[in-house]
Amino acid sequence: MSALTLDQPPAPAAATTRRPDRAGLLREVTKRLVTALFVLLCTATVAFFLVRLSGDPVKILLPPDATAEQEQVLRHSLGLDQSLSAQYLDYLWGLLHLDFGDSLVYGQPVGEILADRLPATLELAAAALAVTLVIAVPAGILAAMRRGRGTDNTVMTGVLLGQSTPPFWVGILLILVFAVWLRALPASGYGTLANLVLPAVTLAVYSVAVVARLLRSSLIDVLSCDLIRSARAKGFGPLQVVLRHGLRNASLPVVTVVGLEVGNLLGGAILTERVFSWPGVGQLTVEAISNRDFPLVQATVLFFAATFVVVNLLVDLSYSFLDPRVRTSR
Repeated sequence: MSALTLDQPPAPAAATTRRPDRAGLLREVTKRLVTALFVLLCTATVAFFLVRLSGDPVKILLPPDATAEQEQVLRHSLGLDQSLSAQYLDYLWGLLHLDFGDSLVYGQPVGEILADRLPATLELAAAALAVTLVIAVPAGILAAMRRGRGTDNTVMTGVLLGQSTPPFWVGILLILVFAVWLRALPASGYGTLANLVLPAVTLAVYSVAVVARLLRSSLIDVLSCDLIRSARAKGFGPLQVVLRHGLRNASLPVVTVVGLEVGNLLGGAILTERVFSWPGVGQLTVEAISNRDFPLVQATVLFFAATFVVVNLLVDLSYSFLDPRVRTSR
Protein backbone atom coordinates (compact mmCIF):
# COMPACT_ATOMS: atom_id res chain seq x y z
CA MET A 1 0.00 0.00 0.00
CA SER A 2 2.77 2.37 0.90
CA ALA A 3 4.59 1.47 -2.32
CA LEU A 4 1.52 2.47 -4.34
CA THR A 5 1.26 5.82 -2.63
CA LEU A 6 4.89 6.49 -3.22
CA ASP A 7 4.68 5.60 -6.93
CA GLN A 8 1.64 7.76 -7.70
CA PRO A 9 2.99 11.34 -7.21
CA PRO A 10 5.68 11.31 -9.95
CA ALA A 11 3.11 11.17 -12.79
CA PRO A 12 1.55 14.61 -12.10
CA ALA A 13 5.00 16.06 -11.43
CA ALA A 14 6.24 14.92 -14.87
CA ALA A 15 3.17 16.40 -16.51
CA THR A 16 3.66 19.74 -14.78
CA THR A 17 7.30 19.90 -15.82
CA ARG A 18 6.53 19.31 -19.49
CA ARG A 19 3.91 22.06 -19.78
CA PRO A 20 6.17 24.90 -18.69
CA ASP A 21 8.80 23.66 -21.13
CA ARG A 22 6.36 23.81 -24.03
CA ALA A 23 4.94 27.14 -22.88
CA GLY A 24 8.43 28.56 -22.48
CA LEU A 25 9.45 27.37 -25.92
CA LEU A 26 6.29 28.89 -27.43
CA ARG A 27 6.98 32.22 -25.72
CA GLU A 28 10.55 32.14 -26.94
CA VAL A 29 9.49 31.45 -30.53
CA THR A 30 6.82 34.17 -30.39
CA LYS A 31 9.30 36.71 -29.02
CA ARG A 32 11.83 35.91 -31.70
CA LEU A 33 9.22 36.10 -34.45
CA VAL A 34 8.17 39.56 -33.27
CA THR A 35 11.82 40.63 -33.16
CA ALA A 36 12.36 39.22 -36.65
CA LEU A 37 9.40 41.17 -38.04
CA PHE A 38 10.73 44.36 -36.44
CA VAL A 39 14.18 43.78 -37.96
CA LEU A 40 12.65 43.22 -41.40
CA LEU A 41 10.57 46.38 -41.05
CA CYS A 42 13.68 48.40 -40.18
CA THR A 43 15.58 46.83 -43.09
CA ALA A 44 12.77 47.62 -45.53
CA THR A 45 12.64 51.21 -44.28
CA VAL A 46 16.38 51.78 -44.56
CA ALA A 47 16.48 50.20 -48.03
CA PHE A 48 13.54 52.34 -49.19
CA PHE A 49 15.17 55.65 -48.25
CA LEU A 50 18.78 54.78 -49.09
CA VAL A 51 18.03 53.57 -52.59
CA ARG A 52 16.43 56.91 -53.42
CA LEU A 53 19.70 58.68 -52.68
CA SER A 54 21.22 57.03 -55.77
CA GLY A 55 19.45 59.38 -58.18
CA ASP A 56 16.48 59.58 -60.48
CA PRO A 57 15.79 56.32 -62.38
CA VAL A 58 13.92 58.22 -65.09
CA LYS A 59 17.23 59.56 -66.38
CA ILE A 60 18.36 55.98 -67.04
CA LEU A 61 15.08 54.61 -68.39
CA LEU A 62 14.72 57.31 -71.03
CA PRO A 63 17.19 58.13 -73.83
CA PRO A 64 19.52 61.13 -73.35
CA ASP A 65 17.52 63.28 -75.80
CA ALA A 66 14.21 62.82 -73.95
CA THR A 67 12.25 66.00 -73.27
CA ALA A 68 11.18 67.26 -69.86
CA GLU A 69 7.59 66.44 -70.71
CA GLN A 70 8.46 62.81 -71.46
CA GLU A 71 10.33 62.57 -68.17
CA GLN A 72 7.32 63.97 -66.32
CA VAL A 73 4.94 61.51 -67.97
CA LEU A 74 7.15 58.52 -67.12
CA ARG A 75 7.70 59.76 -63.57
CA HIS A 76 3.95 60.04 -63.10
CA SER A 77 3.31 56.57 -64.52
CA LEU A 78 5.84 55.08 -62.10
CA GLY A 79 4.41 56.96 -59.12
CA LEU A 80 7.68 58.78 -58.50
CA ASP A 81 6.01 62.21 -58.61
CA GLN A 82 4.28 61.53 -55.29
CA SER A 83 5.68 62.70 -52.00
CA LEU A 84 8.25 60.49 -50.30
CA SER A 85 5.91 59.75 -47.41
CA ALA A 86 3.14 58.68 -49.79
CA GLN A 87 5.53 56.36 -51.65
CA TYR A 88 6.69 54.89 -48.35
CA LEU A 89 3.14 54.20 -47.14
CA ASP A 90 2.29 52.55 -50.48
CA TYR A 91 5.41 50.43 -50.15
CA LEU A 92 4.49 49.28 -46.64
CA TRP A 93 0.92 48.54 -47.72
CA GLY A 94 2.27 46.40 -50.54
CA LEU A 95 4.56 44.50 -48.16
CA LEU A 96 1.57 43.65 -45.95
CA HIS A 97 0.04 41.95 -48.99
CA LEU A 98 3.39 40.43 -50.11
CA ASP A 99 3.34 42.76 -53.11
CA PHE A 100 6.84 44.07 -53.83
CA GLY A 101 5.77 46.15 -56.79
CA ASP A 102 6.81 46.03 -60.44
CA SER A 103 10.35 46.34 -61.72
CA LEU A 104 11.07 49.70 -63.35
CA VAL A 105 13.36 48.08 -65.92
CA TYR A 106 11.75 44.69 -66.65
CA GLY A 107 8.14 45.81 -66.22
CA GLN A 108 7.31 42.55 -64.39
CA PRO A 109 6.30 41.87 -60.78
CA VAL A 110 9.38 41.80 -58.60
CA GLY A 111 8.24 38.58 -56.93
CA GLU A 112 8.26 36.74 -60.26
CA ILE A 113 11.74 38.01 -61.12
CA LEU A 114 13.09 36.89 -57.74
CA ALA A 115 11.42 33.50 -58.14
CA ASP A 116 13.19 33.05 -61.48
CA ARG A 117 16.63 33.96 -60.10
CA LEU A 118 16.33 32.32 -56.66
CA PRO A 119 16.99 28.67 -57.72
CA ALA A 120 20.42 29.60 -59.11
CA THR A 121 21.44 31.33 -55.87
CA LEU A 122 20.14 28.50 -53.69
CA GLU A 123 22.00 25.98 -55.84
CA LEU A 124 25.24 27.91 -55.50
CA ALA A 125 24.84 28.40 -51.73
CA ALA A 126 23.96 24.72 -51.19
CA ALA A 127 27.00 23.60 -53.18
CA ALA A 128 29.25 26.00 -51.25
CA LEU A 129 27.83 24.75 -47.94
CA ALA A 130 28.48 21.15 -48.97
CA VAL A 131 32.07 22.02 -49.88
CA THR A 132 32.44 23.81 -46.53
CA LEU A 133 31.27 20.85 -44.46
CA VAL A 134 33.15 18.23 -46.48
CA ILE A 135 36.46 20.08 -46.07
CA ALA A 136 36.11 21.98 -42.77
CA VAL A 137 34.83 19.19 -40.51
CA PRO A 138 37.60 16.65 -41.29
CA ALA A 139 40.20 19.43 -41.22
CA GLY A 140 39.04 20.68 -37.83
CA ILE A 141 38.95 17.17 -36.36
CA LEU A 142 42.38 16.32 -37.74
CA ALA A 143 43.90 19.56 -36.46
CA ALA A 144 42.44 19.00 -32.97
CA MET A 145 43.67 15.41 -32.80
CA ARG A 146 47.15 16.43 -34.04
CA ARG A 147 47.45 19.60 -32.01
CA GLY A 148 50.88 21.19 -32.22
CA ARG A 149 52.09 18.82 -34.95
CA GLY A 150 52.72 19.32 -38.64
CA THR A 151 49.15 18.48 -39.62
CA ASP A 152 47.77 21.07 -37.21
CA ASN A 153 50.19 23.71 -38.48
CA THR A 154 49.24 22.97 -42.09
CA VAL A 155 45.53 23.27 -41.36
CA MET A 156 45.97 26.51 -39.43
CA THR A 157 48.08 27.97 -42.24
CA GLY A 158 45.29 27.17 -44.69
CA VAL A 159 42.78 28.72 -42.28
CA LEU A 160 44.83 31.92 -42.10
CA LEU A 161 45.04 32.14 -45.88
CA GLY A 162 41.33 31.42 -46.31
CA GLN A 163 40.26 34.11 -43.86
CA SER A 164 42.61 36.77 -45.22
CA THR A 165 42.04 36.28 -48.95
CA PRO A 166 39.22 38.27 -50.65
CA PRO A 167 36.71 35.91 -52.31
CA PHE A 168 36.63 37.83 -55.59
CA TRP A 169 40.43 37.49 -55.86
CA VAL A 170 40.12 33.75 -55.21
CA GLY A 171 37.54 33.55 -58.01
CA ILE A 172 39.77 35.39 -60.46
CA LEU A 173 42.73 33.19 -59.52
CA LEU A 174 40.67 30.01 -59.99
CA ILE A 175 39.51 31.22 -63.40
CA LEU A 176 43.09 31.97 -64.39
CA VAL A 177 44.36 28.53 -63.33
CA PHE A 178 41.52 26.13 -64.17
CA ALA A 179 39.80 27.94 -67.04
CA VAL A 180 42.62 29.79 -68.83
CA TRP A 181 45.76 27.72 -68.17
CA LEU A 182 44.44 24.19 -67.69
CA ARG A 183 41.19 24.63 -69.67
CA ALA A 184 39.60 22.10 -67.34
CA LEU A 185 36.55 24.08 -66.20
CA PRO A 186 34.44 26.87 -67.74
CA ALA A 187 35.05 30.41 -66.55
CA SER A 188 31.36 31.32 -66.52
CA GLY A 189 27.93 30.02 -67.40
CA TYR A 190 25.11 28.13 -65.73
CA GLY A 191 23.37 24.81 -66.11
CA THR A 192 25.98 22.08 -65.67
CA LEU A 193 28.01 20.66 -62.80
CA ALA A 194 31.22 21.95 -64.40
CA ASN A 195 29.83 25.50 -64.27
CA LEU A 196 29.11 25.09 -60.55
CA VAL A 197 32.55 23.96 -59.38
CA LEU A 198 34.54 27.19 -59.48
CA PRO A 199 31.83 29.49 -58.04
CA ALA A 200 31.05 27.01 -55.22
CA VAL A 201 34.71 26.64 -54.25
CA THR A 202 35.21 30.41 -54.39
CA LEU A 203 32.22 31.05 -52.18
CA ALA A 204 33.22 28.33 -49.70
CA VAL A 205 36.85 29.35 -49.08
CA TYR A 206 36.14 31.77 -46.24
CA SER A 207 33.49 29.55 -44.65
CA VAL A 208 35.85 26.55 -44.67
CA ALA A 209 38.44 28.58 -42.76
CA VAL A 210 35.94 29.85 -40.17
CA VAL A 211 34.28 26.49 -39.48
CA ALA A 212 37.54 24.51 -39.37
CA ARG A 213 39.15 26.95 -36.95
CA LEU A 214 36.17 27.03 -34.59
CA LEU A 215 35.72 23.25 -34.66
CA ARG A 216 39.38 22.76 -33.81
CA SER A 217 39.16 25.14 -30.84
CA SER A 218 35.93 23.59 -29.55
CA LEU A 219 37.27 20.05 -29.82
CA ILE A 220 40.48 20.96 -28.02
CA ASP A 221 38.43 22.28 -25.09
CA VAL A 222 36.12 19.25 -25.08
CA LEU A 223 38.95 16.69 -25.31
CA SER A 224 40.30 17.88 -21.97
CA CYS A 225 37.02 17.21 -20.10
CA ASP A 226 36.39 14.38 -17.65
CA LEU A 227 33.88 12.81 -20.04
CA ILE A 228 36.55 12.25 -22.67
CA ARG A 229 38.99 10.87 -20.12
CA SER A 230 36.33 8.42 -18.98
CA ALA A 231 35.69 7.33 -22.56
CA ARG A 232 39.39 6.75 -23.10
CA ALA A 233 39.55 4.73 -19.89
CA LYS A 234 36.83 2.45 -21.28
CA GLY A 235 39.09 1.53 -24.17
CA PHE A 236 37.73 3.73 -27.00
CA GLY A 237 40.25 4.74 -29.66
CA PRO A 238 41.12 8.40 -30.33
CA LEU A 239 38.95 8.73 -33.45
CA GLN A 240 36.06 6.89 -31.82
CA VAL A 241 36.24 9.19 -28.79
CA VAL A 242 36.09 12.27 -30.99
CA LEU A 243 33.25 11.03 -33.20
CA ARG A 244 31.06 9.53 -30.45
CA HIS A 245 31.67 11.97 -27.60
CA GLY A 246 33.65 14.99 -28.73
CA LEU A 247 31.68 16.20 -31.73
CA ARG A 248 28.32 16.38 -29.98
CA ASN A 249 29.70 18.40 -27.08
CA ALA A 250 31.65 20.70 -29.41
CA SER A 251 28.81 21.15 -31.90
CA LEU A 252 26.93 24.03 -30.25
CA PRO A 253 29.26 26.91 -31.25
CA VAL A 254 29.94 25.22 -34.59
CA VAL A 255 26.22 25.03 -35.41
CA THR A 256 25.93 28.73 -34.61
CA VAL A 257 28.73 29.62 -37.00
CA VAL A 258 27.47 27.27 -39.72
CA GLY A 259 24.05 28.89 -39.46
CA LEU A 260 25.56 32.34 -39.80
CA GLU A 261 27.69 31.13 -42.69
CA VAL A 262 24.53 30.05 -44.54
CA GLY A 263 23.44 33.67 -44.50
CA ASN A 264 26.93 34.79 -45.45
CA LEU A 265 26.97 32.36 -48.37
CA LEU A 266 23.76 33.81 -49.73
CA GLY A 267 24.89 37.38 -49.12
CA GLY A 268 28.42 36.76 -50.34
CA ALA A 269 27.02 35.32 -53.55
CA ILE A 270 26.67 38.89 -54.83
CA LEU A 271 30.38 39.24 -55.66
CA THR A 272 30.83 35.60 -56.63
CA GLU A 273 27.90 35.65 -59.03
CA ARG A 274 29.25 38.85 -60.53
CA VAL A 275 32.69 37.32 -61.13
CA PHE A 276 31.32 34.13 -62.73
CA SER A 277 28.25 35.70 -64.43
CA TRP A 278 26.03 33.43 -62.36
CA PRO A 279 22.35 34.31 -63.00
CA GLY A 280 21.23 34.46 -59.36
CA VAL A 281 19.84 37.01 -56.94
CA GLY A 282 23.30 38.46 -56.33
CA GLN A 283 23.81 39.25 -60.00
CA LEU A 284 20.27 40.61 -60.10
CA THR A 285 21.03 42.91 -57.17
CA VAL A 286 24.03 44.43 -58.91
CA GLU A 287 22.00 44.97 -62.08
CA ALA A 288 19.15 46.54 -60.11
CA ILE A 289 21.50 48.95 -58.32
CA SER A 290 23.13 49.95 -61.61
CA ASN A 291 19.73 50.59 -63.21
CA ARG A 292 18.30 52.35 -60.11
CA ASP A 293 15.45 49.87 -60.11
CA PHE A 294 14.01 50.88 -56.74
CA PRO A 295 11.46 48.07 -56.22
CA LEU A 296 13.93 45.39 -57.27
CA VAL A 297 16.70 46.68 -55.01
CA GLN A 298 14.32 46.88 -52.06
CA ALA A 299 13.12 43.32 -52.65
CA THR A 300 16.61 41.83 -52.96
CA VAL A 301 17.83 43.60 -49.82
CA LEU A 302 14.77 42.35 -47.95
CA PHE A 303 15.41 38.83 -49.24
CA PHE A 304 18.96 38.75 -47.89
CA ALA A 305 17.81 40.21 -44.56
CA ALA A 306 15.02 37.65 -44.27
CA THR A 307 17.53 34.89 -44.97
CA PHE A 308 19.72 35.96 -42.06
CA VAL A 309 16.72 36.31 -39.74
CA VAL A 310 15.28 32.88 -40.59
CA VAL A 311 18.65 31.13 -40.31
CA ASN A 312 19.36 32.72 -36.92
CA LEU A 313 15.93 31.68 -35.68
CA LEU A 314 16.48 28.08 -36.78
CA VAL A 315 19.92 28.01 -35.17
CA ASP A 316 18.52 29.26 -31.86
CA LEU A 317 15.77 26.63 -31.90
CA SER A 318 18.28 23.89 -32.70
CA TYR A 319 20.05 24.56 -29.39
CA SER A 320 17.26 22.73 -27.58
CA PHE A 321 18.06 19.53 -29.45
CA LEU A 322 21.84 19.79 -29.18
CA ASP A 323 22.19 20.83 -25.54
CA PRO A 324 19.72 19.54 -22.91
CA ARG A 325 20.79 22.36 -20.56
CA VAL A 326 19.31 24.92 -22.95
CA ARG A 327 16.11 22.87 -23.11
CA THR A 328 15.68 22.70 -19.35
CA SER A 329 16.47 26.40 -18.86
CA ARG A 330 13.41 27.25 -20.91
